[in-house]
Amino acid sequence: MLNTSTRRLALCALATTLLLGGCATITQDSGFKTVADVARDRLGKDATWQRSPEARDSAAQRTRELLAQPLTMDNAVQIALLNNRGLQASYAELGLSEAALVQASRLPNPGFSFKRTRSGDDLSIERTFSLSFLNLLTLPMATRIEGRYFEQTKLLVANQMLQVAADTRRAYVNAVAAEQSARYAEQVQQAAEAGAEFAKRLAAAGNFSKLDRAREHAFYAEATATLARTRQQAQAEREALIRLLGVWGSDIGFKLPERLPDLPKNRPDLQQIEAYALRNRLDIQAGKLQVDGLASSLGLTQATRFINVLDLGYVRNSKSSAPRETGYEISIEIPLFDWGGARVARAQAIYMQAADQLADTAVRARSEVRESYVRYQTAYDLTRHYRDEVVPVRKTISDEMLLRYNGMLVSVFELLADAREQVNAVNGYIDALRGYWIAQTDLQMALGGKLPPVEAEAPAAAPTHPQGH
Repeated sequence: MLNTSTRRLALCALATTLLLGGCATITQDSGFKTVADVARDRLGKDATWQRSPEARDSAAQRTRELLAQPLTMDNAVQIALLNNRGLQASYAELGLSEAALVQASRLPNPGFSFKRTRSGDDLSIERTFSLSFLNLLTLPMATRIEGRYFEQTKLLVANQMLQVAADTRRAYVNAVAAEQSARYAEQVQQAAEAGAEFAKRLAAAGNFSKLDRAREHAFYAEATATLARTRQQAQAEREALIRLLGVWGSDIGFKLPERLPDLPKNRPDLQQIEAYALRNRLDIQAGKLQVDGLASSLGLTQATRFINVLDLGYVRNSKSSAPRETGYEISIEIPLFDWGGARVARAQAIYMQAADQLADTAVRARSEVRESYVRYQTAYDLTRHYRDEVVPVRKTISDEMLLRYNGMLVSVFELLADAREQVNAVNGYIDALRGYWIAQTDLQMALGGKLPPVEAEAPAAAPTHPQGH
């Protein structure tokens, strides 16, 4: 009767091991659907994980198609999602986390030992089949814990994708604004060069003082230095964008538009943005999953604090001169020196650390949203002020100065000085507009990658830009 019961127990354990070990498998996308859904819902873009030459070739072809036309902000984000190799590398975290989940859902392989001894004419054979019974008992909870970690990894990877998209938007805005500023700096330098040359001729004819000529030449020298700096800055900002796009070779010759998108017609008045951020930010959702997983892990540690090893084995011995022997053996760790208190204390400390980190993330999220929204409002109002007040007034002054110059009421130097002031006003508008788009991107990230739904906004008329003199 004992032999039958023991055999049934061993067979039952073996069947359970095979069944549980075959349940979980590596999926085809390793959870990437979550990342793709976030990209589609919050960015309106396609995210792909390129794990085959065909997928990489398809992404490269689409990248070339998007780069064949002047690069827009939306297309820049799409190219980064397709082509940024650092982002592609981060997707591997999904595969690692899923592999850990599958591994946690499987028991270690059972053990088998065989012993053959001879004493005189007697032949003794011992066979033992063993299985970690403790791992079998804790398998469901361990699987649930790793499942939560896998879901957390999906959210964190999706958040990394949103961060790359935001960084690309910022780099695009900086690159376009820097090139636009460099063009206006060139206009200032050309005007200064013309003024310096004219002053030189007047001084040679004795109609211009040495002091006034030196002033014009000094301004020309400073304008030349400023032009060199703005050109270098434009190149640096372009390279920052290139790195995020992940392009190289002939693809880096893409064309940027001459100016940034215009300021939207209206500034949306967002309500309850703190609550919206707490619901939508992926880092907060991932933190909640981490805390839940650590709570389960703490419970598992407390449940196994006294018994850390429990192996069950089926034994079958045979001797040539004696009847066959069958039975079972149990191997258990005796908690004489280690009662598991340190493991429990460590698990408790890790859990409390994660809980405090989650609370800190929530506090920071609220503060970031408030700060970003104020900066967004200020940037919009400042840009609108430049567009509606500063630039038009400078344009009016420039027109009046030109009329007076035609009537010989002002000198050419006064006209050139006014042209420089007008270009400076437009540069101020460019910088303010750049600040607005950066602030909008920061607000989007603070809210989880997407602004709350608002009414459709139509672009306003662009400001009048001065021509080169």
